[in-house]
Amino acid sequence: MKAIVYEKYGSSDVLQYKEVQKPVPKENEILVKVKAASVNAADWRMMKADPFLVRFYAGLFRPKKISTLGADVAGTVEAIGKNVTKFRPGDEVFGDVFASGFGAFAEYKCGKEEEFVLKPSNISFEEIAALPLAGMTALHSLRDFGKVEVGQKVLINGASGGVGTFAIQLAKYFGADTTAVCSTSKITQALALGADQVIDYTKEDFIESGKKYDLIVGVNGYRSLSEYKSVLNPKGRYVMAGGGTAQLFQALLLGPFISLRGSQKIIAASSEPNQKDLTFLSELMQSGKIKSVIDRRYKLEEVPQAIQYVEQGHAAGKVIITVS
Repeated sequence: MKAIVYEKYGSSDVLQYKEVQKPVPKENEILVKVKAASVNAADWRMMKADPFLVRFYAGLFRPKKISTLGADVAGTVEAIGKNVTKFRPGDEVFGDVFASGFGAFAEYKCGKEEEFVLKPSNISFEEIAALPLAGMTALHSLRDFGKVEVGQKVLINGASGGVGTFAIQLAKYFGADTTAVCSTSKITQALALGADQVIDYTKEDFIESGKKYDLIVGVNGYRSLSEYKSVLNPKGRYVMAGGGTAQLFQALLLGPFISLRGSQKIIAASSEPNQKDLTFLSELMQSGKIKSVIDRRYKLEEVPQAIQYVEQGHAAGKVIITVS
């Protein structure tokens, strides 16, 4: 089968489109013929080992645990392990294979049974492939770490990318008064997704607006913790769902200390893939309460260009890989 593989850390130049051995499902795994996948920030971070901590997970000097990137996958079940009970060959499924070593940028992917759920019949493979990692990151940031409540004032900084577009929709689903921070060209999109207000960061700084928020979700906003704290209500929460290495270490190292000292909470979000939340998000999409926003589509052999585009940080929604 064809796959995108890499044997060393670096830029997208390290990615190779080549023939590799087709996987065989283990007892608790299913073999999926991949129809679509999507690109996430996690892909280029793994590719470049950025932050350096990635190396302690994937391999210190070169990638050992992961040889093919891609966490979001959608396709058709081709074969199942002998202990699999929930799926049969021919089922249309999707899932988040982050925990089983990535591997979606290939013609076939083996994954654990609990990593997948059935694809809604009214949703395309491309649309559903955009959902898992970004959708669950948004869900967990708002519901689990942010403790979002009806009527709260929620600000989403970095509202135009994959996580951000789902976060706008989910914040509105949970009944929050939602403010999206994005660039001029993304304003119409944010309003169409349900944002109550939009701040164009090229013209206005939300830190200096004088407004306070109950919850701030920072998707890719490169601001300091002190700046976020200054626009939080006394019992407000800042949840870091993405951003730069400096912001990550601030949230991990200083967040717990700040949270213990006062009523404001600083939290670095993490997302644990699970069937329950995948099903919940799938049902929201099936009923039209949320939708995938797709910016661009690339072929499997074009994964290096796709990852490079996502790394630049200007995608309006998700970038999809179509696999024929």
